[in-house]
Amino acid sequence: MQTQDILETIKMIDEECLDVRTITMGISLLDCADTDIDKSCEKVYNKICTKAKDLVKVGEQIEKEYGIPIINKRISVTPISMLVGVSGGDPVKYALTLEKAAQTVGVNFIGGFSALVQKGFSAGDRELIEAIPQALAQTEHICASVNVGSTKAGINMDAVKIMGQKIKECAELTKDENCIAAAKLVVFCNAVEDNPFMAGAFHGVGEPDVEIHVGVSGPGVVRAALAKAPKDAPMNEIADLIKRTAFKITRMGQMVGVIASERLGVPFGIVDLSLAPTPAVGDSVAHILEEMGLDMCGAYGTTACLAMLNDAVKKGGVMASSTVGGLSGAFIPVSEDAGMIDATRAGVLCLEKLEAMTAVCSVGLDMIVIPGETSAEVLSGIIADEAAIGMVNSKTTAVRLIPAIGKEAGEELEFGGLLGSGPIMPINQTKNDIMIHRGGRIPAPLQSLKN
Repeated sequence: MQTQDILETIKMIDEECLDVRTITMGISLLDCADTDIDKSCEKVYNKICTKAKDLVKVGEQIEKEYGIPIINKRISVTPISMLVGVSGGDPVKYALTLEKAAQTVGVNFIGGFSALVQKGFSAGDRELIEAIPQALAQTEHICASVNVGSTKAGINMDAVKIMGQKIKECAELTKDENCIAAAKLVVFCNAVEDNPFMAGAFHGVGEPDVEIHVGVSGPGVVRAALAKAPKDAPMNEIADLIKRTAFKITRMGQMVGVIASERLGVPFGIVDLSLAPTPAVGDSVAHILEEMGLDMCGAYGTTACLAMLNDAVKKGGVMASSTVGGLSGAFIPVSEDAGMIDATRAGVLCLEKLEAMTAVCSVGLDMIVIPGETSAEVLSGIIADEAAIGMVNSKTTAVRLIPAIGKEAGEELEFGGLLGSGPIMPINQTKNDIMIHRGGRIPAPLQSLKN
């Protein structure tokens, strides 16, 4: 690396909020299945504590040696519904086991209290989904996800209906803690198996026994690069600038991933190049879009700018690493992005505009706080619409909604840390009960027949 490149990287870290958002160890728990749930939990605890015992230490060593901030150290595990299908019993036992393991090894989060039900429910799926509210309310470090649809399978509307209810229950159970359980639950369409980001991370059945993934984030770096561009530069030149910047960010992530893999003695999985914002000043995806020429995120032209940003990030990333994976794109979590928060408060950014934006970015309607009176059916309708966007466009989409129990539009929930502050967004409360209670399955679209 040339001296100029080194100085440029130092500036990105010191002044432009460049960081490795997470190193995530994926651990398969398939060999922990047992017909006795207590024995299975013991195996789960022992395997996680054995495989991930040095994860936090290695992450901190890399931070210290290279001066690269690594914000989170995380673990993703095999969807727990698969273990429940073998053992039976109360799935909350698994959640408490995962929580104990997280505290023992010192990670920030464990993802994988999950079920994949896009085509229907198999053994353990319904039990796990029913247990999600209690599991998240009783733990601090556990994240849950449910995949309700895919391009190949269509949308499981029975699961969509249930998930609206579960989101509401999560919020109710933790209403005295800013409804935090709902912030740890995400509903997917086309979920990916190697995602290092929470709350949706799980270790897919096609992954190796153990591996290490890296999630890189650099909205501030991209914004700083665009700020130097002439205001009359054409959009294709802006796209090229983003690609070059994404290349540099990805190279750093690749280096961290390779080093962590070597020191932990496990295979290197993927670099997830996602522009994941934080509430910190200068670390906003919305501000990147505004740097392209919008007065505020949500103005007409926002979706076009976001589509170009997402595409340019991917193009730059794949040139820098042969193992780009996960979600890799621009995240738009409202409560975690200072620019999105400002646009929501100003009334410029609404749920319908966000839904349009999710058609062209990663991942979906993320960290959106809505009035606590919102019905479970309306929540299910939002999930169904977002899943339809993912299904038809063959992309991953997701919903992470937080009903603010006892609060109305215009008020706020303060989460703190990476989760930020959530302005409560007014939403369309028109009833859709008959449609949601039909259940059944929305068939896969014609574009699923690609074999």
